[in-house]
This record gives sequence, structure tokens and C-alpha cells, in this order.
Amino acid sequence: MKTYLLPLLFIPLLLHGAPIHLEDRRELFVDHTLIESLDQLDLRLHAPRYEGVALSFDQPWEGPFSAYPTVILDGHRYMMFYRGMPGQEIEDRRAITAYAESVDGIHWVKPQLGRFEHHGSSANNIVLAEKDVYSRNFSPFLDTNPDTPPEQRFKAIAGDETKGLYGFVSADGLNWELIQEDYIFTQGMFDSHNVAFWSEAEQQYVCYFRTWTGEGFTGYRTISRTTSKDFLNWTNPGVMTYGDTPQEQLYTNGTQPYFRAPHIYIALAKRFFPEKSGYTGEDAKNLVAYDNYRSTSSDSIFMSTRGGASYDRTFMEAFIRPGDTARDWIARDNTPALGLVPALNGRELYIYRMSHYAQPTAHIARYSLRLDGFVSAHADYNGGTLTTKPFTFTGNRLEVNLETSAAGELRVELTDKAGNPLPGFSTKDCEPMLGNFIDQQVSWKGSPDLSQYNGQVVRLKFHLKDGDLYAFRFSGEP
Repeated sequence: MKTYLLPLLFIPLLLHGAPIHLEDRRELFVDHTLIESLDQLDLRLHAPRYEGVALSFDQPWEGPFSAYPTVILDGHRYMMFYRGMPGQEIEDRRAITAYAESVDGIHWVKPQLGRFEHHGSSANNIVLAEKDVYSRNFSPFLDTNPDTPPEQRFKAIAGDETKGLYGFVSADGLNWELIQEDYIFTQGMFDSHNVAFWSEAEQQYVCYFRTWTGEGFTGYRTISRTTSKDFLNWTNPGVMTYGDTPQEQLYTNGTQPYFRAPHIYIALAKRFFPEKSGYTGEDAKNLVAYDNYRSTSSDSIFMSTRGGASYDRTFMEAFIRPGDTARDWIARDNTPALGLVPALNGRELYIYRMSHYAQPTAHIARYSLRLDGFVSAHADYNGGTLTTKPFTFTGNRLEVNLETSAAGELRVELTDKAGNPLPGFSTKDCEPMLGNFIDQQVSWKGSPDLSQYNGQVVRLKFHLKDGDLYAFRFSGEP
């Protein structure tokens, strides 16, 4: 497995004027890390497309307070884990962890696993039910650490509100056991969907979890981070910052390495408005049976980070708006699932979101988005340019993720550190590209070969007209 330089090292390098070492990483325009200048271009956030209901919480052990879904692709198997909790009455508040699976990420089934009884029957899809506290916000992940033994290839954390995080391991994702009886981490407020994963870029485990800006449960819901080399011993946590942006209530964080660029962590968070709702009074009462869930609303936002203690919030607008029905605008709704997974068509990824929380129609919805399609450098008909900061690369060719109109096109110029076009790689030498491509090779005078500049400090200057550029990557053997 390839080991990358820590992405959080980018910033000090840039501050000292040193070039960025891209190697063969795919780079997305989710932030300004690689951008020196934009001329008549802008960065544009793209909303995913709603594809309908993926899974309904229609079983007796699930119900309207089912929550916190996680989606994992393991080989050819799509796996979904989520909390089942039928209601708010004492007898209905006991939580379990349920499981569903799919061969395509679209059609989901709930297998009868026969592992735990519910009301006298084991004909259900429950994978964890020993203690209620384990399933309140059970958060699994597929451990890609190359040193992980097979019996621990799945790991999970579960938060016990103010007390700590439990750790779990599993060989198959269905049979779970505690990694130790005591908590593995205690420095936080864990009343939310806390997440952990192995970071290929940082070569350690990373955990993002719920904290508050005030003492106890006061102030704003926010996010903190801790790291570990062994999943058992964790560093003192640091509170995440958000740049020069307004403080908001972030109910979940949804932070995860993007599978096509694992040095970039995509965070699909739920933004919460505890005293703001699209429907009030009798309208709200007719939708939600529980008083304290009627006067709230939520939407889904997009953030990113390359490690360290800061999220990039270039985009303050919603990534996914609540929806087009009254039920989408009430009751702590619209929580993005943890997990971005590729579609079988090779051109899209799937995003899932919890909908109609605390309502009889509670379910998980599916959305689709172009691969790498979170953000683009966008040009109108008049065109514009994007110039990168100086960098070095590994490989012999350049690939781009691009969509244009029939009138549009992209040309790419390779320059030296000072911005002077390199011989044979100017704009006029580049073959114009137009169309809709996920990984399109760039050519100059009929050749894509860039091997002569491998390891040298260069820049790229993208000339784009009526189109969107989503990502680029250097590939091939040096």
C-alpha cells in the first residue's frame, strides 16, 4: 500500500514557499489548497440528485427513532448499519443495531440473521443488542490498516454520552465483540454519531466526535478530533475550527476519507436549528407526536479537511436542502449517513440520508452524485482560467474529470514555477477537450507524455469555457 505525505504538512510548506508534492494523488477543488488564482472562474458546490427511498424503518424493532446509518462497501457487498429504536416511551427506548445489505447500493434487503430475539422471535436483522448504550450511536468502519489481523478487519465505536467511547471488533461485520471491557476514550460528550477510521494519509486512526462549546450540554454542538496508532490509546483531543465563519450547531460530523482521494476527508454534517421549524402549531402537531421534536429543523452541509484541527467551510450554503414535503422540515431530520460508496456504473457515487425522523414514515433516502462531483471550478460561456500553486508530481500523464457544453472546452498549459509555458505544452499545443469524462487524458501535439518533467517544480493553468472541472490527477509510471 502506498504511503502518502501527511496532507496537513501542505500548509507549512506553502507558507515557506516550498512546492507541494502531489505524487500521483487525485486532487479535488474542495478548497483552495492548490489554487494560486482564479480568473473569471468560481468554485461551485453541486447538490446531489434525490433518488428516492432506499430503506424504510418498518419493522417493530426499528421505528421512527431509528437513526445514524453507516454504509460500507466491502468488496462487492454494500452493507448498512443503523440504530433501531421504536419510540420515546420507556418500553420503546431500548436501542438495537440493525443491518441491511445490497448488491448494487440501490435495492436493500434485511436478512434474517437469527442472532438476537425481539419479542420472542429471532427472525430479524439485529446484529447488536446486548446493551442499549452500545447501539445508541454504533458507528462501524472497514479497517484498511495493512497490519490489522483478519479477525479485526471491521471496527466500531459507540458513545456513552458523557462517559466515553466503547470499541468493538469483528471479522465479518455481523458478529461483534468488545475490544476491551472499559472505554477506549473518555474526553468528550458523545451524544451523537461519532466516527473513526484508519487514515492512509496520516498512518493512524482518527476519530471525530461530539463536543459542546460550553460546559456540559450548553453552547453550540461542535466537533473535536483525537488520533491513535493502535485504536486503544488516544491523544488529547483538539477542538475543530471552521475558519472565519459563523458558529453553527453541527449535530453530526460525517467525516470520512474520500475513496478516490483518501488524503481529503469529506465531512457531510447535519446542521441543526433547535428553535426554527418550517411548520408550527397544529401543522407540526399533526406530523410529530412528540412535543420537543416539533420546533426544530435541519439540513445537510459540506465541509472538508486534510487532517489537523481545521475544517474548510468555503461553502456555507446547504449541500442537501431538507426536501419538498412538510415532513422534511421538522423533527431533527435530514442527517447524512456516514459512508460514500461508488455506484456500479463507474460514474457516480451514492449518498444516503436519514429522513422523516420521529415520524411514522421514517426512512433512509438515497442520493447520487458524479464521481468527484462535490465541487467544480466553473466557467461560463466567456471562459476563464485557474492557475495552481507550484508543485511536483509523479507519473507521465495528466487526467481530468471534466464536463462541458458543446460550445465549451478545456485546454491545459504546463508552466515552469514562474508561470512561463514550457516548450510544447502551451495552451495552443494542447488538444481541446469537450464532453463529459470522469478520467480523460490530456494531450499536447498528439502526445500525453509528461515524463520529462517528472519531479520538477511546475504549475498547471487550466483554460476553461462553459464547463466544470472537478478533479485532476497525474498517473502512469515515471
